[in-house]
Amino acid sequence: MTDTLLVSSTQDSTGKTAITLALALLAKERGNDVSYMKPKGTRLQSNVGKTLDEDPMLARELLGLDAEMHQMEPIVYSPTFVEGAVRGQEDPEELAEVVREQFDGLADGADRMFVEGAGEYTTGGVIDLTDPEVADLLDASVVLVADYTKPSDLDDVLAAADDFGDRLAGVVFNRVGDSAYDQLETEVVPFLEGRGVDVLGVLPRVQELAGVTVADLADELGAELATDGDTDAFVERFLVGAMGGDAALRYFRRTKDAAVITGGDRAEIHTAALEAPGVKCLILTGGHRPPSAVLGKAEERGVPVLVVNQDTLSVVDRAEDVIRSGRTRDEATVERMRDLLHDHADVDALVGGATESDE
Repeated sequence: MTDTLLVSSTQDSTGKTAITLALALLAKERGNDVSYMKPKGTRLQSNVGKTLDEDPMLARELLGLDAEMHQMEPIVYSPTFVEGAVRGQEDPEELAEVVREQFDGLADGADRMFVEGAGEYTTGGVIDLTDPEVADLLDASVVLVADYTKPSDLDDVLAAADDFGDRLAGVVFNRVGDSAYDQLETEVVPFLEGRGVDVLGVLPRVQELAGVTVADLADELGAELATDGDTDAFVERFLVGAMGGDAALRYFRRTKDAAVITGGDRAEIHTAALEAPGVKCLILTGGHRPPSAVLGKAEERGVPVLVVNQDTLSVVDRAEDVIRSGRTRDEATVERMRDLLHDHADVDALVGGATESDE
């Protein structure tokens, strides 16, 4: 009988995909035949539901699976699909049967099945296929992935633990910053275990898994690179330059690993951004090239300047989507996560014991 693990999360963009695939790799290294499924696809190209979900394709490549997209991701959970479900155009029982049928096909011959949740654990409620309901449908144990920055984050963890009940194997905290790490280990872990919630891993924040490179950002935005600079630098957040020069400089100096998005005609903002050490690139909107003095200063400081034709609001939305959707996910990302899990999580509890050859 196939052992099934559902990897869920308290919110979107917690590193769930990388953790799911890394656990599958660890199980495979221990001599298990593994397979993968993501019942609900939410990474979409448009509202009508053409999927851009690369997670199943990456799983197929990394794990050597012989399966098609419609098998690994049977439901495209688009806004149009959700609207249809609300209007009664989708039958939850039929959808559950589709998921179960595709699962059985993928699990046939596998020792361990890894199922990835979609978005947060409550996604799918309109069709009775939230992650707790999927876990019941597929008789899966569950690992919950969560971020942690402050104690109130535990509200979501405990609510999810209550919803999953006895199916919850434990929690893995991901991307834990240095400032929160000690508190989590010394106070939060004992608190949760006192509430009956096992903590199976505390993974430190690693920069290459937390952001996107300037080069990847430029590619995703279709930007023109107006200067040379460090395009391998990582960007984790975006600042919108919409104030005066002095206020902008104070604002920019309070951040790190940031890209400043502003109009290409705002030279005083460009100059202020180039004075801030935490600014890794400028993204100039509206198709305007900045004055040569700005480009010269950017070249001197090694800060890439990206020029895009769209308006500032559109670029902010697109740039934040790039960070959220984790477009840097690839084989190297999964292997880095595999190493983090190996070093900072209870792998035996997550994927089972090692084979003799692995010991």
